[in-house]
Amino acid sequence: MSAKDAFHPVVKRALQNDGWQITHDPFAIKVGPVEMAIDLGAERLVAAERGDEKIAVEVKSFLASASAISEFHTALGQFINYRGALKLREPDRTLFLAIPNRTFKSFFQLEFPQAIIEENQVKLIVYDVQQEAIVLWKS
Repeated sequence: MSAKDAFHPVVKRALQNDGWQITHDPFAIKVGPVEMAIDLGAERLVAAERGDEKIAVEVKSFLASASAISEFHTALGQFINYRGALKLREPDRTLFLAIPNRTFKSFFQLEFPQAIIEENQVKLIVYDVQQEAIVLWKS
């Protein structure tokens, strides 16, 4: 199992503060012999008639020690693979990529990341590290 990102606990608390119940930490998923682990699984009751909303969240920290484009490549690849696995095994669960607000305001505002996020229909959760809060859901 891979190591948790530096801001994993921050995102977990932010989701809980936003009304989500963490159901998996990590969210293990297997397709044939291929095993993967998405950082978090969560649910919340939307409305009595609609039932539960289920999500899976891959947390990325985008720390200064590595290049943003390199981390972006890794995050995008994981997102695409995890989304494919969820489609096969948990089609009612929506996948989100969680990124820090500072990274969203800088790197994710550049033309290339924006175009790739749109082309690949990546759903984002933007979180504030200090406040341990979600500042934006972007579908």
